[in-house]
Amino acid sequence: MSMRLSRERTVGTTVLASKEQSSSYNSEKKRKVVEHICLLKAKKDLSEEEEKDMLDYLYTSQYQMGGIVAISLGRISNENVENYTHGVFMRFQRKEHLVKFYENPFYSKVLKEHVMPYCHGLMNVDYETEVEDDILPIFRKGEDFNFGVEFVLLISFIQSAFGGPAEDALESLKRLTAEFPSLIVQSTQGSNFNLSSEIYTHAVVIRLRSVEAFEMFVGSSDYKEVRCV
Repeated sequence: MSMRLSRERTVGTTVLASKEQSSSYNSEKKRKVVEHICLLKAKKDLSEEEEKDMLDYLYTSQYQMGGIVAISLGRISNENVENYTHGVFMRFQRKEHLVKFYENPFYSKVLKEHVMPYCHGLMNVDYETEVEDDILPIFRKGEDFNFGVEFVLLISFIQSAFGGPAEDALESLKRLTAEFPSLIVQSTQGSNFNLSSEIYTHAVVIRLRSVEAFEMFVGSSDYKEVRCV
């Protein structure tokens, strides 16, 4: 399942889809982080005021709990088979921070009072990954992260694909995203360890510079070839 999460602020500039062969793929020092994806199914009669209340409380939860180093959220702008309408992406420094997040009474209260009254479904996906060991990419700070869209891919590999085809497909996708720095700000992927959503074995989050960059990337022949692997 794939979906595009549009942030409230997106820039409408055209980005050239030129592949730069001097990519720094695999050359930087890496730091482990934990990615958290929360997908919501909002009620059809959700008002703008209710949507703003829900997203505001989810966004500001980062200031009430420790361990969250980055957050991005918004409305899902493309159709998806399970009809999710909104998404939240959070990054944690360590797995233990994610565990504390799930157990935090403040977050439970946010869900109970400001999310679930407006939604009839919720799914969480979590995975450990690596990013460049520098403050801007770790915390998703700087001009590159001020605007853009999140492209979320949830993947279900069959058991027989593990140990070979699955790893090859993920490696091909990782190499491909590294070849498009003019379109992609950051890309992470990993194995889903959240048992509540074990139907999805892996997840990928790709941060693109704009809606146009997203359309150019998913429309490229290179991406279509990787999807067929």
